[in-house]
Amino acid sequence: MLDRTIAAIAPADVAAAQAARDLHLRLTKPPGSLGALEELSARLAGLAGTCPPPQPTPGAVAVFAGDHGVHAQGVTPWPQEVTAQMVANFLAGGAVVNAFARQGGASVTVVDVGVGCDLAPADGLLIRKVRAGTRDFTGGPALTRDEARQALTVGVDVANQLIDEGAKTLLTGDMGIANTTPAAALISVFTGADPAEVTGRGTGIDDLTHAHKVTVVRQALSRHQVSADDPIGALAAVGGLEHAAIAGYVLGAAARRVPVLLDGVIAASAALVAAALAPAAVAAMVAGHRSAEPGATVALAHLGLHPLVDLGLRLGEGTGALLALPIVACAVRVLHEVATFDAAGVSEK
Repeated sequence: MLDRTIAAIAPADVAAAQAARDLHLRLTKPPGSLGALEELSARLAGLAGTCPPPQPTPGAVAVFAGDHGVHAQGVTPWPQEVTAQMVANFLAGGAVVNAFARQGGASVTVVDVGVGCDLAPADGLLIRKVRAGTRDFTGGPALTRDEARQALTVGVDVANQLIDEGAKTLLTGDMGIANTTPAAALISVFTGADPAEVTGRGTGIDDLTHAHKVTVVRQALSRHQVSADDPIGALAAVGGLEHAAIAGYVLGAAARRVPVLLDGVIAASAALVAAALAPAAVAAMVAGHRSAEPGATVALAHLGLHPLVDLGLRLGEGTGALLALPIVACAVRVLHEVATFDAAGVSEK
Protein backbone atom coordinates (compact mmCIF):
# COMPACT_ATOMS: atom_id res chain seq x y z
CA MET A 1 0.00 0.00 0.00
CA LEU A 2 2.79 2.45 0.85
CA ASP A 3 4.52 2.08 -2.52
CA ARG A 4 1.21 2.39 -4.40
CA THR A 5 0.32 5.50 -2.42
CA ILE A 6 3.64 7.19 -3.17
CA ALA A 7 3.29 6.32 -6.87
CA ALA A 8 -0.19 7.92 -6.92
CA ILE A 9 1.02 11.33 -5.68
CA ALA A 10 1.04 13.78 -8.57
CA PRO A 11 2.23 17.40 -8.79
CA ALA A 12 -0.21 20.25 -8.36
CA ASP A 13 -2.30 21.29 -11.36
CA VAL A 14 -0.60 24.49 -12.49
CA ALA A 15 -3.51 25.58 -14.69
CA ALA A 16 -6.05 25.26 -11.88
CA ALA A 17 -3.84 27.22 -9.51
CA GLN A 18 -3.42 29.98 -12.09
CA ALA A 19 -7.16 30.04 -12.71
CA ALA A 20 -7.65 30.78 -9.01
CA ARG A 21 -5.12 33.62 -9.13
CA ASP A 22 -6.84 35.04 -12.21
CA LEU A 23 -10.23 34.79 -10.54
CA HIS A 24 -8.93 36.73 -7.52
CA LEU A 25 -8.09 39.60 -9.89
CA ARG A 26 -11.74 39.78 -11.00
CA LEU A 27 -13.34 39.63 -7.54
CA THR A 28 -14.77 42.76 -5.89
CA LYS A 29 -11.71 43.64 -3.82
CA PRO A 30 -8.34 45.25 -4.48
CA PRO A 31 -5.84 42.76 -5.95
CA GLY A 32 -3.82 41.08 -3.20
CA SER A 33 -5.98 42.51 -0.42
CA LEU A 34 -6.57 39.08 1.11
CA GLY A 35 -2.87 38.52 1.48
CA ALA A 36 -1.78 34.96 2.12
CA LEU A 37 -5.34 33.67 1.71
CA GLU A 38 -5.16 34.30 -2.02
CA GLU A 39 -2.16 32.08 -2.58
CA LEU A 40 -3.58 29.50 -0.18
CA SER A 41 -6.74 29.23 -2.25
CA ALA A 42 -4.63 28.94 -5.41
CA ARG A 43 -2.62 26.12 -3.84
CA LEU A 44 -5.82 24.32 -2.89
CA ALA A 45 -7.12 24.71 -6.44
CA GLY A 46 -3.88 23.27 -7.76
CA LEU A 47 -4.19 20.33 -5.37
CA ALA A 48 -7.79 19.62 -6.34
CA GLY A 49 -7.19 20.22 -10.04
CA THR A 50 -10.16 22.54 -10.30
CA CYS A 51 -11.09 26.17 -9.63
CA PRO A 52 -12.69 26.86 -7.29
CA PRO A 53 -11.52 23.94 -5.15
CA PRO A 54 -13.96 21.90 -3.06
CA GLN A 55 -14.98 23.22 0.34
CA PRO A 56 -12.49 21.85 2.91
CA THR A 57 -15.05 20.96 5.56
CA PRO A 58 -15.80 18.80 7.41
CA GLY A 59 -12.36 18.19 8.81
CA ALA A 60 -11.12 15.07 10.57
CA VAL A 61 -8.34 14.97 13.16
CA ALA A 62 -6.34 11.79 13.66
CA VAL A 63 -4.41 11.82 16.94
CA PHE A 64 -1.62 9.26 16.55
CA ALA A 65 -0.32 8.06 19.92
CA GLY A 66 2.93 6.31 20.76
CA ASP A 67 5.57 5.96 23.44
CA HIS A 68 9.33 6.37 23.21
CA GLY A 69 12.27 4.40 24.53
CA VAL A 70 14.37 7.56 24.73
CA HIS A 71 12.14 8.60 27.64
CA ALA A 72 14.54 6.51 29.77
CA GLN A 73 17.25 9.13 29.12
CA GLY A 74 15.46 11.74 31.24
CA VAL A 75 14.54 14.12 28.41
CA THR A 76 11.24 15.03 30.09
CA PRO A 77 10.00 15.07 33.69
CA TRP A 78 6.57 13.71 32.68
CA PRO A 79 5.97 9.99 33.35
CA GLN A 80 5.41 7.80 30.32
CA GLU A 81 2.04 6.70 31.70
CA VAL A 82 0.65 10.11 30.73
CA THR A 83 0.45 9.00 27.08
CA ALA A 84 -2.19 6.37 27.82
CA GLN A 85 -3.91 8.64 30.36
CA MET A 86 -4.25 11.38 27.76
CA VAL A 87 -5.60 8.91 25.22
CA ALA A 88 -8.35 8.13 27.73
CA ASN A 89 -8.96 11.87 28.10
CA PHE A 90 -9.28 12.28 24.31
CA LEU A 91 -11.76 9.42 24.16
CA ALA A 92 -13.78 10.96 26.98
CA GLY A 93 -13.88 14.28 25.10
CA GLY A 94 -12.06 16.21 27.82
CA ALA A 95 -8.92 17.47 26.08
CA VAL A 96 -8.26 20.75 24.32
CA VAL A 97 -8.34 19.02 20.94
CA ASN A 98 -11.87 17.85 21.70
CA ALA A 99 -13.04 21.35 22.64
CA PHE A 100 -11.50 22.89 19.53
CA ALA A 101 -12.92 20.12 17.33
CA ARG A 102 -16.41 20.67 18.68
CA GLN A 103 -16.07 24.38 17.92
CA GLY A 104 -14.93 23.68 14.37
CA GLY A 105 -17.27 20.80 13.59
CA ALA A 106 -14.41 18.33 13.11
CA SER A 107 -14.22 14.70 14.18
CA VAL A 108 -11.48 13.31 16.42
CA THR A 109 -10.13 9.79 15.95
CA VAL A 110 -7.39 8.44 18.22
CA VAL A 111 -4.97 5.92 16.73
CA ASP A 112 -2.87 3.69 18.98
CA VAL A 113 0.12 3.11 16.77
CA GLY A 114 2.60 2.53 19.59
CA VAL A 115 1.33 3.20 23.12
CA GLY A 116 3.42 1.33 25.68
CA CYS A 117 0.49 -0.53 27.22
CA ASP A 118 -2.57 -2.32 25.88
CA LEU A 119 -5.64 -0.11 25.50
CA ALA A 120 -9.19 -1.34 25.79
CA PRO A 121 -11.35 -1.00 22.67
CA ALA A 122 -13.45 2.17 22.69
CA ASP A 123 -15.51 4.31 20.38
CA GLY A 124 -13.24 6.73 18.53
CA LEU A 125 -10.14 4.55 19.04
CA LEU A 126 -8.36 2.66 16.27
CA ILE A 127 -5.93 0.09 17.65
CA ARG A 128 -3.19 -0.18 15.03
CA LYS A 129 -0.24 -0.87 17.32
CA VAL A 130 2.98 -1.71 15.50
CA ARG A 131 4.84 -2.27 18.75
CA ALA A 132 4.54 -1.07 22.35
CA GLY A 133 6.72 2.02 22.03
CA THR A 134 10.03 2.53 20.26
CA ARG A 135 13.39 1.33 21.46
CA ASP A 136 15.80 3.81 23.07
CA PHE A 137 17.65 5.26 20.09
CA THR A 138 20.71 6.02 22.21
CA GLY A 139 21.42 2.27 22.28
CA GLY A 140 20.27 1.26 18.81
CA PRO A 141 17.67 2.06 16.16
CA ALA A 142 14.28 3.10 17.52
CA LEU A 143 12.55 0.89 14.96
CA THR A 144 13.41 -1.69 12.36
CA ARG A 145 12.89 -0.63 8.78
CA ASP A 146 9.94 -3.01 8.56
CA GLU A 147 8.35 -1.45 11.66
CA ALA A 148 8.82 2.01 10.20
CA ARG A 149 7.09 0.91 6.99
CA GLN A 150 4.28 -0.68 8.99
CA ALA A 151 3.70 2.58 10.87
CA LEU A 152 3.77 4.57 7.63
CA THR A 153 1.16 2.19 6.22
CA VAL A 154 -1.02 2.69 9.32
CA GLY A 155 -1.09 6.40 8.51
CA VAL A 156 -2.01 5.80 4.88
CA ASP A 157 -4.80 3.46 5.93
CA VAL A 158 -6.23 5.94 8.45
CA ALA A 159 -6.13 8.73 5.86
CA ASN A 160 -8.06 6.60 3.38
CA GLN A 161 -10.60 5.56 6.01
CA LEU A 162 -11.33 9.13 7.10
CA ILE A 163 -11.60 10.38 3.52
CA ASP A 164 -13.90 7.49 2.64
CA GLU A 165 -16.05 8.47 5.62
CA GLY A 166 -16.46 11.99 4.22
CA ALA A 167 -13.59 14.10 5.49
CA LYS A 168 -12.66 16.93 3.13
CA THR A 169 -9.56 17.99 5.06
CA LEU A 170 -7.32 15.84 7.25
CA LEU A 171 -5.72 17.35 10.34
CA THR A 172 -2.71 15.89 12.14
CA GLY A 173 -2.67 15.23 15.86
CA ASP A 174 -0.20 13.49 18.14
CA MET A 175 0.31 12.25 21.67
CA GLY A 176 3.47 10.74 23.06
CA ILE A 177 5.51 11.71 26.10
CA ALA A 178 9.10 12.49 24.96
CA ASN A 179 8.09 12.74 21.30
CA THR A 180 9.71 16.14 20.73
CA THR A 181 13.12 14.46 21.13
CA PRO A 182 12.77 12.22 18.04
CA ALA A 183 11.10 15.16 16.27
CA ALA A 184 14.23 17.25 16.84
CA ALA A 185 16.42 14.42 15.58
CA LEU A 186 14.36 14.01 12.41
CA ILE A 187 14.33 17.75 11.71
CA SER A 188 18.09 17.88 12.13
CA VAL A 189 18.55 14.99 9.69
CA PHE A 190 16.25 16.34 6.98
CA THR A 191 17.17 20.04 7.18
CA GLY A 192 20.83 19.79 8.15
CA ALA A 193 20.24 22.11 11.11
CA ASP A 194 22.30 21.69 14.26
CA PRO A 195 20.45 19.86 17.06
CA ALA A 196 20.81 22.88 19.34
CA GLU A 197 18.86 24.95 16.81
CA VAL A 198 15.89 22.58 16.54
CA THR A 199 15.60 21.01 19.99
CA GLY A 200 12.97 22.76 22.06
CA ARG A 201 11.65 22.56 25.60
CA GLY A 202 8.71 20.29 24.86
CA THR A 203 6.38 20.35 27.83
CA GLY A 204 8.44 23.06 29.52
CA ILE A 205 11.72 21.54 30.69
CA ASP A 206 14.34 23.53 32.61
CA ASP A 207 17.71 24.68 31.25
CA LEU A 208 19.62 21.66 32.55
CA THR A 209 17.20 19.14 31.07
CA HIS A 210 17.14 21.05 27.79
CA ALA A 211 20.93 20.95 27.52
CA HIS A 212 20.82 17.21 28.23
CA LYS A 213 18.12 16.74 25.60
CA VAL A 214 20.28 18.46 22.97
CA THR A 215 23.17 16.18 23.90
CA VAL A 216 20.98 13.09 23.59
CA VAL A 217 19.86 14.13 20.10
CA ARG A 218 23.40 14.99 19.04
CA GLN A 219 24.79 11.68 20.28
CA ALA A 220 22.03 9.68 18.57
CA LEU A 221 22.69 11.35 15.23
CA SER A 222 26.41 10.72 15.60
CA ARG A 223 25.80 7.08 16.47
CA HIS A 224 23.43 6.28 13.62
CA GLN A 225 24.92 8.41 10.81
CA VAL A 226 21.57 8.56 9.05
CA SER A 227 20.90 10.58 5.92
CA ALA A 228 17.96 12.38 4.35
CA ASP A 229 18.70 10.32 1.24
CA ASP A 230 17.33 7.28 3.10
CA PRO A 231 14.07 8.55 4.61
CA ILE A 232 12.87 5.21 5.95
CA GLY A 233 16.30 4.46 7.39
CA ALA A 234 16.35 7.82 9.17
CA LEU A 235 12.80 7.33 10.43
CA ALA A 236 13.68 3.88 11.75
CA ALA A 237 16.87 5.03 13.44
CA VAL A 238 15.65 8.10 15.33
CA GLY A 239 11.93 8.53 14.70
CA GLY A 240 8.77 7.59 16.55
CA LEU A 241 5.79 5.47 15.65
CA GLU A 242 3.46 8.47 15.65
CA HIS A 243 5.94 10.41 13.50
CA ALA A 244 5.96 7.57 10.97
CA ALA A 245 2.18 7.23 11.01
CA ILE A 246 1.69 10.96 10.50
CA ALA A 247 4.09 10.85 7.55
CA GLY A 248 1.97 8.08 6.04
CA TYR A 249 -1.20 10.06 6.81
CA VAL A 250 0.22 13.02 4.87
CA LEU A 251 1.11 10.75 1.96
CA GLY A 252 -2.36 9.24 2.00
CA ALA A 253 -3.96 12.69 1.85
CA ALA A 254 -1.68 13.76 -0.99
CA ALA A 255 -2.47 10.65 -3.02
CA ARG A 256 -6.20 11.41 -2.69
CA ARG A 257 -5.60 15.12 -3.46
CA VAL A 258 -7.08 16.13 -0.12
CA PRO A 259 -5.47 18.92 1.93
CA VAL A 260 -3.75 17.96 5.17
CA LEU A 261 -3.45 20.61 7.87
CA LEU A 262 -0.21 20.19 9.81
CA ASP A 263 -0.23 20.87 13.53
CA GLY A 264 3.01 21.43 15.44
CA VAL A 265 6.58 20.23 15.60
CA ILE A 266 5.72 16.51 15.52
CA ALA A 267 3.70 16.98 12.33
CA ALA A 268 6.40 19.21 10.82
CA SER A 269 9.06 16.55 11.41
CA ALA A 270 6.78 13.89 9.91
CA ALA A 271 6.05 16.13 6.92
CA LEU A 272 9.79 16.25 6.19
CA VAL A 273 9.79 12.45 5.97
CA ALA A 274 6.75 12.49 3.68
CA ALA A 275 8.33 15.11 1.42
CA ALA A 276 11.55 13.10 1.19
CA LEU A 277 9.56 10.04 0.13
CA ALA A 278 7.35 11.98 -2.32
CA PRO A 279 8.34 15.60 -3.00
CA ALA A 280 5.00 16.32 -4.71
CA ALA A 281 3.23 15.61 -1.41
CA VAL A 282 4.11 19.15 -0.27
CA ALA A 283 1.28 20.39 -2.52
CA ALA A 284 -1.22 18.84 -0.10
CA MET A 285 0.36 20.32 3.04
CA VAL A 286 -0.98 23.42 4.79
CA ALA A 287 0.91 24.67 7.84
CA GLY A 288 -1.76 25.29 10.45
CA HIS A 289 0.35 27.23 12.90
CA ARG A 290 3.86 28.11 13.99
CA SER A 291 4.68 26.08 17.06
CA ALA A 292 6.75 27.63 19.83
CA GLU A 293 9.11 24.68 19.36
CA PRO A 294 12.04 26.06 17.31
CA GLY A 295 12.32 22.98 15.14
CA ALA A 296 8.89 23.60 13.67
CA THR A 297 9.94 26.92 12.13
CA VAL A 298 13.06 25.33 10.65
CA ALA A 299 11.08 22.41 9.22
CA LEU A 300 8.35 24.57 7.70
CA ALA A 301 10.91 26.87 6.10
CA HIS A 302 12.63 23.84 4.58
CA LEU A 303 9.27 22.73 3.15
CA GLY A 304 8.48 26.23 1.87
CA LEU A 305 5.33 26.42 3.98
CA HIS A 306 4.04 29.52 5.76
CA PRO A 307 2.00 29.00 8.95
CA LEU A 308 -1.48 30.51 9.07
CA VAL A 309 -1.58 31.08 12.84
CA ASP A 310 1.19 32.23 15.20
CA LEU A 311 -0.03 32.22 18.80
CA GLY A 312 2.90 30.67 20.66
CA LEU A 313 1.15 27.29 20.94
CA ARG A 314 3.09 24.17 21.92
CA LEU A 315 0.38 21.72 23.01
CA GLY A 316 0.16 19.37 20.07
CA GLU A 317 -2.89 17.09 19.86
CA GLY A 318 -3.99 18.85 16.63
CA THR A 319 -5.01 22.08 18.37
CA GLY A 320 -3.15 24.50 16.11
CA ALA A 321 -4.39 22.76 12.99
CA LEU A 322 -7.97 23.04 14.23
CA LEU A 323 -7.59 26.77 14.84
CA ALA A 324 -6.48 27.17 11.23
CA LEU A 325 -9.30 25.13 9.68
CA PRO A 326 -11.80 28.06 9.52
CA ILE A 327 -9.14 30.17 7.82
CA VAL A 328 -8.70 27.53 5.13
CA ALA A 329 -12.46 27.31 4.71
CA CYS A 330 -12.72 31.09 4.29
CA ALA A 331 -9.96 31.10 1.68
CA VAL A 332 -11.95 28.63 -0.41
CA ARG A 333 -15.35 30.25 0.22
CA VAL A 334 -14.11 33.50 -1.29
CA LEU A 335 -13.63 31.81 -4.65
CA HIS A 336 -17.09 30.25 -4.49
CA GLU A 337 -19.15 33.19 -3.28
CA VAL A 338 -17.56 36.61 -3.87
CA ALA A 339 -18.91 38.41 -6.95
CA THR A 340 -16.74 39.58 -9.81
CA PHE A 341 -16.60 43.26 -10.78
CA ASP A 342 -18.65 42.57 -13.90
CA ALA A 343 -21.33 40.54 -12.13
CA ALA A 344 -21.72 43.05 -9.30
CA GLY A 345 -21.60 46.14 -11.51
CA VAL A 346 -18.71 47.55 -9.50
CA SER A 347 -16.21 49.79 -11.26
CA GLU A 348 -12.58 48.77 -11.28
CA LYS A 349 -9.86 51.31 -10.72
